[in-house]
Amino acid sequence: MAAEWHAASKTLRFLDAEGKVLLEERGHSITPAEVQGEPAWAASARFDSPAGEHLYGTGQFQDGYLDVRGLTRRLTQVNTQISLPMILSSRGWGLLWHNYGLTDFNPADHSITLTEASETGGSVTVNATGTAGNRREMRFFRTFSGEIELPADGEYALLLDVGREMARRQYLAVDGQALIDISNTWLPPTAAVRAQLSAGRHTLEVQGTMGDAPVVYWRAVTDETVFSSPVAPGLDYTVFAGGADAVMHSFRRLAGHVPALPDWIFRYIHCRERFDTQEELLTTAGRFLDGDIPVGTIVQDWQWWGKYGWNAMQFDEDKYPDPRLMTDELHAEDLHLMLSVWSRIGRDSELGKEVEARGYYIEGTEWVDFFQPDAAAFYWQNFRDRLLPIGIDAWWQDATEPENDDLKGRRIGPDKIPGEWYRNVYPLKVIQTVYDGLRRDQPDRLPVILTRSAYPGIQRYGAVTWSGDVGNDWGTLRRQIAGGLGQMAAGLPWWTYDAGGFFRPADQYTDPDYQERMIRWIQAAVWLPFMRVHGYQSRTEPWEYSPETERLFRAAISLRVALLPYIIENAAKVWDEDYTLMRPLVFDFPQDERALQQDCEWMFGPDYLVCPVTAGGVSSWTVYLPEIEGTWQDIRNGTKYTGGQSVDVPVDLEAIPVFRRVRKVKD
Repeated sequence: MAAEWHAASKTLRFLDAEGKVLLEERGHSITPAEVQGEPAWAASARFDSPAGEHLYGTGQFQDGYLDVRGLTRRLTQVNTQISLPMILSSRGWGLLWHNYGLTDFNPADHSITLTEASETGGSVTVNATGTAGNRREMRFFRTFSGEIELPADGEYALLLDVGREMARRQYLAVDGQALIDISNTWLPPTAAVRAQLSAGRHTLEVQGTMGDAPVVYWRAVTDETVFSSPVAPGLDYTVFAGGADAVMHSFRRLAGHVPALPDWIFRYIHCRERFDTQEELLTTAGRFLDGDIPVGTIVQDWQWWGKYGWNAMQFDEDKYPDPRLMTDELHAEDLHLMLSVWSRIGRDSELGKEVEARGYYIEGTEWVDFFQPDAAAFYWQNFRDRLLPIGIDAWWQDATEPENDDLKGRRIGPDKIPGEWYRNVYPLKVIQTVYDGLRRDQPDRLPVILTRSAYPGIQRYGAVTWSGDVGNDWGTLRRQIAGGLGQMAAGLPWWTYDAGGFFRPADQYTDPDYQERMIRWIQAAVWLPFMRVHGYQSRTEPWEYSPETERLFRAAISLRVALLPYIIENAAKVWDEDYTLMRPLVFDFPQDERALQQDCEWMFGPDYLVCPVTAGGVSSWTVYLPEIEGTWQDIRNGTKYTGGQSVDVPVDLEAIPVFRRVRKVKD
């Protein structure tokens, strides 16, 4: 690849080895700015994005888009949203926007603050989670309205900002037509949509809850892509040339290769919110074994610290009398233990009082300031001394955003610089601390770390992400797939979700509609890098549901076991060759226009095309089979199809459609 500087326009353009233009700047700027009363810089760059180009990446978002060309996104770290300022083009390049603060992707030109309508009403009480644990929360519904004037017919990108740290409802209607309609216990503060709109005046309606202050941003979709950061040390981006795999290889050469993981973590991971005692956890593990249900890892979620205070790094012996014995008993049955550990430590705990006395908190919070080297070292010292002797195998670093975008407006590090400078990079610092400590103090073990947030470069610490505290409905399932594939396109290879949804209905054990959804979540999870079930205030074990649901649940776990040799073989390519196991179709079919438009299909390694079912009560499902040399074979019944076509295939509850690539035998 070559880069050319145009002195007259002061722009760069990037060419491939044959001299073909891959990417061209349309302009950039660096302007003075201010953050918390201190001087700073704002940086932006505009790039040509011709019609027909498809762009993927920016991380895991809940808006349901895989192709982000023209879409407006605000890259912040919050529960269920992982912001990664990197994109991948179908034209054979990738771009890393190298800035640690907030980044606006395709920022809007216009905005309107909506006003609360005269008629409001209704409320609901929900079970919610947060940094203080489980709680009941009453929510009062509100409706907001406004009008916008558009100058021309065309496609527009709209961004809804509810005006608070986390949303409870994302609903935007234009002229009475709902363009965004998502409800969950927690949602990111922004949601994006693209829509064809006509010139003239349009009415907007936003539905939310008391405390929202919604703003709607909009811009016409044009043939350019924009990155903009309101706080930046300068203009800094890197362009990678080649197809998707070549881009991933170059990115990881720059930002760090992925280290190896142990084989056992690719087996079924069983989690629930939560085991309450040592006896309960071991009894559940024993029932898996007695029922011949193959499980690799049992997860202990939060609050095992009990009377000692939030994340005190000490088991409450009233409920966990001998944690070392617990791990020994699991290991004796070839089971592994993952433990939830937070980067938040309660101030009222013995450990928290010491953290506060040393000045190691981010001001106004209970989050440890990992930007202070001494604070990070102190955190690890306690982690090492209190937890490593127990023999725990894997570590679940929850809420590493930190939750609610808590660096904004705060100061961090030994010099107390504005948190906006490093607003998105907190998860990287947390996982670096834990990974480096594990490698140093347990050199004979391969670290396994699950984290709820991430940043480019975190792959060098082997971090596995999941999609956070999501709901369970069909739309949420589909949006998780698009979000996970968006993370793959941004360079981080390890991802999963809470199969069955984190927030579940109260009648989950008797509701057949929910159990159908749950099984579809689980069947799709078989084909994720990691298969993991979780659920809020739930007993998520297979035997808790109807006999038919239990049978299907067990069958999905058995299929995962059968796939393990294939999964482990291709997982090794991730750390040996910078491979990507869960593959958006642009990775393998960049010339297939219809493949590039699929937001809910993926290749799992080189051989399998996965087509999850994301609707209930269906007897057929439309799949797109990319054009290949050879055929696609339905692994459920052996039927073969030629590629380059959409096909309606029969479905039942036994399994989702998955197709094996049968390569043409050369003469």
